[in-house]
Amino acid sequence: MTQPDTLRYDDDIVRKFVAATILWGIVGMLVGLILALQLGVPQLNFAPYLTFGRLRPLHTNAVIFAFAGNALFGAVYYSTQRLVKARPLSDTLSRIHFWGWQLIIVSAALTLPLGYTEGKEYAELEWPIDIAIAVVWVTFAVNFFGMLRNRREQHLYVAVWFYIATIITVAILHIFNSLAVPWSPLKSYSVYAGVQDAFMQWWYGHNAVAFFLTTPFLGLMYYFLPKAAEKPVFSYRLSILHFWSLVFIYIWAGPHHLHYTALPQWASTLGMLFSVMLWMPSWGGMINGLLTLRGAWNRVAADPVLKFFVVGITFYGMSTFEGPMLSIKSVNALSHYTDWNIAHVHGGALGWVGFMVFGMVYWLAPRLYQTKLYSTKLATVHFWVATVGIALYV
Repeated sequence: MTQPDTLRYDDDIVRKFVAATILWGIVGMLVGLILALQLGVPQLNFAPYLTFGRLRPLHTNAVIFAFAGNALFGAVYYSTQRLVKARPLSDTLSRIHFWGWQLIIVSAALTLPLGYTEGKEYAELEWPIDIAIAVVWVTFAVNFFGMLRNRREQHLYVAVWFYIATIITVAILHIFNSLAVPWSPLKSYSVYAGVQDAFMQWWYGHNAVAFFLTTPFLGLMYYFLPKAAEKPVFSYRLSILHFWSLVFIYIWAGPHHLHYTALPQWASTLGMLFSVMLWMPSWGGMINGLLTLRGAWNRVAADPVLKFFVVGITFYGMSTFEGPMLSIKSVNALSHYTDWNIAHVHGGALGWVGFMVFGMVYWLAPRLYQTKLYSTKLATVHFWVATVGIALYV
């Protein structure tokens, strides 16, 4: 009688992405600190390549694509292998994905301070780097969908649905927003012009938030929160409703960034209406996450991982209430060009994404290295410093 194949998960690639997450998190947040100091003390803008205008896109790219990007890749590789009972399609593709992504981050860190930019929010990188991003993303997609094809578990848990939505939508957003005519090795011109360019950019820009900073981290929440709480997800039916309503509504919300511009009013009104509707599925996800902890709240007091998850999900709820509110034209007329928008973005990116990443890393590290967490007390200190800090920030 033949023995069944023993399945060995590839946790080495997860360790690589988690290590990169920590490294780039330090870099991205340090640049953010420098920018904050430059705003308070303008004399710190003394180096021509390290002024606020040059470093600001470096900060946003480092936090979104380096810190959050590496975290979402680590989460996808760890959880999907276990949810579908299969390894990624190819270890070589996993390594190309990892090292290719790090090279893209380094190229961004070199070109942005030197002033090579397309001038588009979250899409500043020039055309050769855009091509590299597309190639690495397709490598990731092939590796991921190959893993699904080889799966031993037929049911696809809702976290995998969120990952699928991320991979497909980010590819479409990136490719169409990055269409440009190369002019020189590090300069290109967009194929779109005027208001069409702005419209395409904010279709991309808002959905970069939706499908890079929201859907993969909701997948992370649906896998790692029940694991950490040792409780099943509160409502699987609600998670499916959450998924389909969120991915349908989110894709229409981008025009709310262009109120009172040359964009036709019907288009910005459409963006506003879909943004307001977005409140419902977003809070459905928050409620589903928090109610997963029913019967486990006594453990939250002792477990820093659950503390991070609770505050992260709460920030998700606050940010996704504030976003629809800021999209309303009369509110937007007051809030635009104010620090309110900046606080909203940081509540989402640091409060929601950051705290979910911290919780995931503290849960993963002992399992990836077969040891106990070095210090639960230090993790708890980290939690309180981060929570008080971001509350003061906002």
